[in-house]
Amino acid sequence: MILSNAAIHDALDAGQLIIRPEPQPRVPTEHRECPYQTSAVDLRLGAEISYFREGLPLDINLRQGGFARLFGPNSQTQQITEEQPFVLRPNRLVLGRTLEFVEFPILQDQTCLAARVEGKSSYARCGLLVHFTAPTIHAGFAGHITLELINLGPCNISLYPGAPICQLIVETVAGVPIRNDSQFQGQSRPGGNVP
Repeated sequence: MILSNAAIHDALDAGQLIIRPEPQPRVPTEHRECPYQTSAVDLRLGAEISYFREGLPLDINLRQGGFARLFGPNSQTQQITEEQPFVLRPNRLVLGRTLEFVEFPILQDQTCLAARVEGKSSYARCGLLVHFTAPTIHAGFAGHITLELINLGPCNISLYPGAPICQLIVETVAGVPIRNDSQFQGQSRPGGNVP
């Protein structure tokens, strides 16, 4: 079952969902846009973009180890600012991350939550795909959410830190999950944390 914006507020208050910093304001005001849609909450783009270095003679084979181990030595990272956004050219893939830290605790005495990350329709209409083939954020996850960003449109897209880049659709989980953390648990970098 998908949570409404009011139910997302309740989950934040109960500690079933942690988002730091918490998106504000919780309700629309005259002076600020509200990040809570009727059944989702917007998350913003962090200030770090990472990508595979161009021209690598690399054959990707993830059976030989985790993604962070492959990506780390073969990637570049760029800090972005209001004055210097990242310009995503057509047909290019980069990794960003959410500004917000997100956690879905596994709780024994309350309903556990999970989520899906989806793009925002305004960006989608320009050709930007966000988190396009792996949208699931599992119960038990804690960290910044890595966003796979690809430009399928005909024009460059400027990516600014703090831009509302995606939306988190929160769902209930039936039963208490058995903990099984992924290689991306606790990640703080777009490419994951290199072991």
